[in-house]
Amino acid sequence: MSGKRIGAEAVAVKGRLRANKWLLLRRLSQFGILTLFLLGPLAGIWIVKGNLNYSYTLDFLPLTDPYVALQAAMTGHFPEKLGLIGLTIIVILYLLVGGRAYCSWVCPVNPVTDAAGWFRDRLGIKGSVHLARNTRYWILGMTLAGSAATGVVLWELINPVSMLHRGLIFGLGAAWTVFVAVFVFDLFVMSRGWCGRLCPVGAFYSLLGRWSPVRVSAPQRSACNDCMDCFEVCPEPQVIRPALKGEGKGVGPVILAANCTNCGRCIDVCSKDVFSFGLRFNNPASTAERE
Repeated sequence: MSGKRIGAEAVAVKGRLRANKWLLLRRLSQFGILTLFLLGPLAGIWIVKGNLNYSYTLDFLPLTDPYVALQAAMTGHFPEKLGLIGLTIIVILYLLVGGRAYCSWVCPVNPVTDAAGWFRDRLGIKGSVHLARNTRYWILGMTLAGSAATGVVLWELINPVSMLHRGLIFGLGAAWTVFVAVFVFDLFVMSRGWCGRLCPVGAFYSLLGRWSPVRVSAPQRSACNDCMDCFEVCPEPQVIRPALKGEGKGVGPVILAANCTNCGRCIDVCSKDVFSFGLRFNNPASTAERE
């Protein structure tokens, strides 16, 4: 079993609610969005029609997933007027808040992979197979090339999110298999493997939000006590070190890596309040570094 509990110091200093603030807000967002999609077909309350690929909210707001739209375009099918409006809205949104905010604030697979990580820590499971982080980009490229070659939106054949939506409405069936497979893979085979190594959706959104202004920052990095809890909870821990440790001459405290999911867990678990949300432009090097 694992010894020290991740975030225990933050809970002791800040209280359980503050030490899980951003996690709770993300869960409200994820399950709230899923509930809005299900209210129509299950309860006849049509606030949102459709799914995360394309939806129509309150009969006036269209939203289109740009990754699915790009695959469709590769097959020769282009969105019509409402689809283009929805595509523009989503692209602008994630250009501003960070593309991978989709992964941590919207995607319903995220609670599954987070649960696998939680159990992995509690069970003290160590070690995993190795896959390069750029594997997801190769898969992204293959889905686009494959869609062009076959005339089929390939990712939708195995997309866990779409399978979940259909399963919750019509009966989960094979969707359970996909979600159990993702959970087991992250639990026993590879820590953070699905989102961090395989999922092309995260890869696409990381490219979309590469230059987004909203970022996690470590403005109080001098207060860091090297507890390592932020690295333990981060789904992309490689993004933290440059900003937290100021690696490289004049490196500021803002996490600029495209794969940061803006989940806020590093903010939650830090007992020293090293991290906070901010803007990429507020990124001065420390006085000591400038000297």
